[in-house]
Amino acid sequence: MELHQLRYFCAVARTGNFTRAAEAEHIAQPSLSQQILKLEDELGARLFDRFSRSAKLTHFGVAFLPRAEAILRQTGEAKIQIQEMAGADKGHVVIGAIPTLAPYFLPPVLASFTRQHAGIKVSVVEDMTSALLEKLHEGRIDLALLVLPVPGDGLSCDELIRERMFAVLPEGHRLASSKKLDLRQISNESFLLLKEGHCFRENTVSACRRSRMQPRVVFESGQFSTILAMVAAGMGVSLVPRMAVEKRKLCKFIPLADARASRRVGLVQLKNHYSTRAQQALIGHLKRSAKAGACGN
Repeated sequence: MELHQLRYFCAVARTGNFTRAAEAEHIAQPSLSQQILKLEDELGARLFDRFSRSAKLTHFGVAFLPRAEAILRQTGEAKIQIQEMAGADKGHVVIGAIPTLAPYFLPPVLASFTRQHAGIKVSVVEDMTSALLEKLHEGRIDLALLVLPVPGDGLSCDELIRERMFAVLPEGHRLASSKKLDLRQISNESFLLLKEGHCFRENTVSACRRSRMQPRVVFESGQFSTILAMVAAGMGVSLVPRMAVEKRKLCKFIPLADARASRRVGLVQLKNHYSTRAQQALIGHLKRSAKAGACGN
């Protein structure tokens, strides 16, 4: 059993397709298929059910996948640990972040981190929570910046920020000059919300539920910028977290009166995961920056 065979097996399991897996691993598809067959011969069991355009794990494959992922992860960690023991002051950290956090929190924080740690490369993967948790368990990212709480066992979560929620209204709205706003005051308005699957949509729905009102959703988007543009055009109202509040013409941002209307932002890692010096440096910088309010919170 070879490590590259385990890599190829995990790639096919991840993509569900031999061709896409071969592309991801930068190898010819016939060569990848041959290595998978050798692995199956050695194990004495078929790992995939092969179809014309897809491949699905058999029950043997399902049982083998977490063990293969663990071997690859532990091998990678062992290599990094030895390199660090040799004194290499370098590294590469892959951090995941959801779309409602990445463009607001990360740019100033990573810019200052890069100035202080020129030898450490940081890559950012932006995706939805479920996809990032999957990548975290697969070892494809080292840590994730998510809204807490997150589902699943075997995770270590550190809260970084607890930020208030704001109503955003068109500039000429009758409540635009309010100091605080109760959601019941806009219960009859047209609401512009993030699409299903975005964590902040759940924060919004929870805040509305506490106020005993049902938002009348007329528009959904995957980006705050699109929602704010629609609010500025007078198409409705919305809610945003503190870090998405910006100086924008034709929009008024008003804090909600409900003190519980907030979201918790945290760093998520696998428990018992070996943290490299590069990862520790980034984690420490993220925590210090959050405490100092580097993203304007």
